[in-house]
Amino acid sequence: MTEITGFGGLILLILDLWAIISIIGSSETTGRKVLWTLLVILLPLIGFIVWLIAGPRASRTV
Repeated sequence: MTEITGFGGLILLILDLWAIISIIGSSETTGRKVLWTLLVILLPLIGFIVWLIAGPRASRTV
């Protein structure tokens, strides 16, 4: 059971890092970036889900 929890934690860490990188690369104001980043850091699972639904995304250039 410990390996499953450890693996799930690793996956969540990778997803949270992806969210934080995307937040930093977005065109939002600095204040909003800080608030979104704090949400993802302080509430890893819930923060990631909320960011996935409503959070800022990194700017994509084609």
